[in-house]
Amino acid sequence: MKKDLLSILDVQDNIDEILDTAIQMKKQKDKGSKTLRGIILAMIFEKASTRTRVSFEAGMKRLGGDAIFLGKNDLQLGRGETIQDTALVLSRYVDVIMYRAFKSQDIYELAQYATIPVINGLDDKEHPCQVLADFMTIKEKKGELSGLNFVYVGDGDNNMAHSYLLGCPLTEMNITIVSPHKYWPKPEYVKKAQNLGETRVEIKENKDNPLKNADIVATDTWISMGDETAKQERINDFQGYTIDTHLMSQAKNSAIFLHCLPAYYGKEVTKEVAHGPQSVIFDEAENRLWAQMAIISWLLD
Repeated sequence: MKKDLLSILDVQDNIDEILDTAIQMKKQKDKGSKTLRGIILAMIFEKASTRTRVSFEAGMKRLGGDAIFLGKNDLQLGRGETIQDTALVLSRYVDVIMYRAFKSQDIYELAQYATIPVINGLDDKEHPCQVLADFMTIKEKKGELSGLNFVYVGDGDNNMAHSYLLGCPLTEMNITIVSPHKYWPKPEYVKKAQNLGETRVEIKENKDNPLKNADIVATDTWISMGDETAKQERINDFQGYTIDTHLMSQAKNSAIFLHCLPAYYGKEVTKEVAHGPQSVIFDEAENRLWAQMAIISWLLD
């Protein structure tokens, strides 16, 4: 039976294995390993990408495989071919498909008909590959995940917040989402998170001392791809939610700062924090490479 990574829930029993593999690959700088020799990854991009594209492509080459980039105008899918037919054809050519899509349902439909593993490279609901890289970064810096307090500030109704909500209970981290009420996470994700474990899951609007006891502070852009038409409205709504040095000082002295990038300085975070002593955003960005390599190795094991 083939394995897919469409949601962080798809690896709920394998997170430790994937993180440990990624950390080991990084320590060994696994340039010489050719465990994926002859394996081809097709990468479908409906949205722009820097880290997702380069990390997957570089990771495949490091492991001896290859990757094919397919932009939205490179496929007949963009001219009306069905997702089912696209999935069935690509399954005859390549060994794995990574799909960065506007709509979550399109990824699930592709996976339904593909006979090879499918990886969610980001959609409107979740971003599991990024969260695995983030958890890898936390484990590198903190040694373990269990018992840590994870606080996310900003847009709670986006793919990062949803994946953090599901992922933190799986790793026994407490999670707090601090967001304007109209941008709270979708209720189904909150309910799922609350049912996944015994750790604390909290959603709040209160901006007073939101980072107290935080071990990890995270944020994301206020204007995700597809939200550009509401840019000014969102900027107005999120006033007071910028992570600056004053806000960051409320967290533990040992707290680390995460951002999946790209960052918009002066909006969700200031450059002083993003490039400050507690920030690990460039380690986090690098870890996309190692996490991607571990994910593909796990899918094809």
